[in-house]
Amino acid sequence: MTYTITTTTDAPFDDVVATVTTTLQEEGFGLLCDIDVQTTLKEKLDVETNRYQILGACNPPLAHEGLAEEPELGALLPCNVIVYETDGDDVVVSAVDPQQLVGITENPDLDKIAVDVHERFERVITTVSDELGTVSRSE
Repeated sequence: MTYTITTTTDAPFDDVVATVTTTLQEEGFGLLCDIDVQTTLKEKLDVETNRYQILGACNPPLAHEGLAEEPELGALLPCNVIVYETDGDDVVVSAVDPQQLVGITENPDLDKIAVDVHERFERVITTVSDELGTVSRSE
């Protein structure tokens, strides 16, 4: 089962993060967190890794609507979008598929919200692909 919407580009890492961040904002998402995994692993474990960021994205109106339907949904928020370098120097952008994520709640009242978020994340991934070029794409 695929649980992400993904594209791979050969654009510079910082350009990819900037494009993802801007496009998320255009789709109504704010970033609740921006976790630099590479720095954290270096500081905590003295481990060298490729660049890897976790962007915790939240669309407040959709989050509010979802939480009103399913208070436990908060355990699945925010929706994460990851950006990371591969060993081959490509950069992967991968967004959680909200339809898969909320599917575990078995609450059909969340389906409409999940479709909306999925479509927004699809547009984010498509924008990255269109603006920065695509090496590969999957869903």
